[in-house]
Amino acid sequence: MLIRIGYDIQFDIPVAVPMVALLHVHPSRDKDLVEPDMLHIESNVNPTEYIDCYGNRCTRFVAQPGTLRLHNSTLIQDSGLLDAVDIHAREVPVGEVPSEFLCYLLNSRYCEVDRFTNIAYELFGHISPGWSRVQAICDWVHGKVTFSYPHARPTKSALDVYTERIGVCRDFQHLAITFCRAMNIPARYATGYLGDIGVPYGGPMDFSAWFEVYLENRWWTFDARHNTPRIGRVLMAVGRDASDVAITTSFGTAALRVFTVVTDEVTEAALDAPVLTEPAFEPAAN
Repeated sequence: MLIRIGYDIQFDIPVAVPMVALLHVHPSRDKDLVEPDMLHIESNVNPTEYIDCYGNRCTRFVAQPGTLRLHNSTLIQDSGLLDAVDIHAREVPVGEVPSEFLCYLLNSRYCEVDRFTNIAYELFGHISPGWSRVQAICDWVHGKVTFSYPHARPTKSALDVYTERIGVCRDFQHLAITFCRAMNIPARYATGYLGDIGVPYGGPMDFSAWFEVYLENRWWTFDARHNTPRIGRVLMAVGRDASDVAITTSFGTAALRVFTVVTDEVTEAALDAPVLTEPAFEPAAN
């Protein structure tokens, strides 16, 4: 299938401010792009692209005072298949985990692994290692945590989610990631596009969060919020947690004023239809 993805993000910039944006499709999906994946910046800037330590494509620039607009529309080909599942996938012993993935077993900004060791073993220690244990973690988080935009806040950690039992998609994933790491399963945070393809309409689009675990010598997709395989995920970035994959980071004041995301399946007849001509809604927390 073909999926139209894009965004229109605008800020009010009072004084010049350095920024970093992770708004490109992840390099692992470059081969699937049907159109160029270009970050258009409406401001007098001199952007530089680089690949960060997690393999994400980033853009850095100094935004000038006034309105800053970041936008893009591109087309990507997708298999149209649900997230891959292998209920027999085995855990990889820590001694055999590749060195570059050991960071996904440790504490990070939003994932207090050391605070969860006893809790995790009490809840999931009796579950068979491997896929079954990760799925049990997803089932528990999905069943115990309530989704609520009004309860989003940028400081909420896995321990907060465990205590409050409410949050947005990133909170579900942080708690599941922390449980996995506490059980010695490498787990990393992922963000990207996830449209309402094959499921009922869920409201205005936003970027989404899920997580990946290292089993059977590869990374597998899990999603503690939706807790069911989905069609059409388009990965943008991975990291230890949300702090590593912020869509934009400003080293100073940048007031968000418009935030629009598009993720739609496209038929051949609709390929020439205009996309992202006007913002569709105001910013949403996620």
